[in-house]
Order: sequence, then C-alpha cells, then structure tokens
Amino acid sequence: MRFLQLQNIEKLYFGYEDIARVLGITLQSAKVTANRYIKQGLLIRLKRNIYVLKEKWTSIDREQEFLLANIIQVPSYISMMTALDYYEITTQVQRDFIESVAVKRTKEVEIEQTFFNYTKINTDLYSGFSRTRGFFIAAPEKAFLDAVYLMSLGRYSLDIPSIDFSKLNLEKIEYMVRLFPLKTQSFLNKNEYFREA
Repeated sequence: MRFLQLQNIEKLYFGYEDIARVLGITLQSAKVTANRYIKQGLLIRLKRNIYVLKEKWTSIDREQEFLLANIIQVPSYISMMTALDYYEITTQVQRDFIESVAVKRTKEVEIEQTFFNYTKINTDLYSGFSRTRGFFIAAPEKAFLDAVYLMSLGRYSLDIPSIDFSKLNLEKIEYMVRLFPLKTQSFLNKNEYFREA
C-alpha cells in the first residue's frame, strides 16, 4: 500500500509538498491523495495543508500537542490553566483540552476529541512567553495573569483553590500586572488571594 511510504516522513506534521515528494506525485495529486487518506482515517487534517499520520496522533505526548496547538493557530502560545498544569502549579489536570492565547481570533478547534481553545487578547498583552522544547508557552506568572485578565472581563473562570501560589514569583506578578488594564489590576488587588501564599 502506497500509504505506508508516508511513514518515511519523519516530521510530526507535514503538507502536500512532503506527500508529493515521498510518493513521487504532483502537488495536485498529493491534495487528492491527502483527502482520500483522511476519509479512510489514515491521516488527520489539522488545518489547510497541515497533516498528521493517525498512528502518530495516537501516541503524541503533551509537548507535541502543545507544538501542534501553536501550529493550528499562528501566532499563539500555551497559557492559563494548561500552562499552570504543565508547570505543576495547579492540581487541576486538563485532559484533551489545551488553552492558548492568540491575537487573531477566539475559537475552539476539535480534533479527534482533543479541544484546542484559543482566546484572543489585546496585542499589547501578547508577551511574557518563550519557546520551550519547540513550542511557545507563557511564563508561569504570565499564564496566571492571562487567566486573571480574562476573569476581570468575565470571560474566564479560574479555580483559585487549585493553585499553589508558593510556586509563583509574586514580585514578578506584581511587576507584570502593570502591563494589564486598570480593571485587571483592580481585580487582582481586590482579590488578594495570592498574597496569602
């Protein structure tokens, strides 16, 4: 079966060009072939011209999911409870649900029972993240503040009791919150839960 040749693609995700190269076919034929393999359940389409082999999808780890989350909506970075869970700062474990911050649009994408949730924030707040092991993720304090910012707007619910504030740098939070609107700063000051840590 020609499909088996696609296993020679070593990348986690790939496009028409890779399919055409490995199978020795034209780009147009690669598009048709990709659609056929999706219908047969052999390929998973993440977005236009981005695919993952179904067998790879079933064995990807959390960090590879984060990388794919960055790819599904560009630009974006992992944040909020997903990042706090990754850093082991919350007892809330998120399975099959990945939260990201984006500048283009708020949307949710479901792929094979995994939900990729993107929340749009002001471009002035699109900072406080770095590339770690190939994917973009917020610093712990920024992940917390992104959640607080959205809470102050009534757009997010943060499970405060699940957070271990001893693992957050409170001075960094107090410094970083100055980048956020006054409404967020007031909300944080009014709810001084983190100062008890």
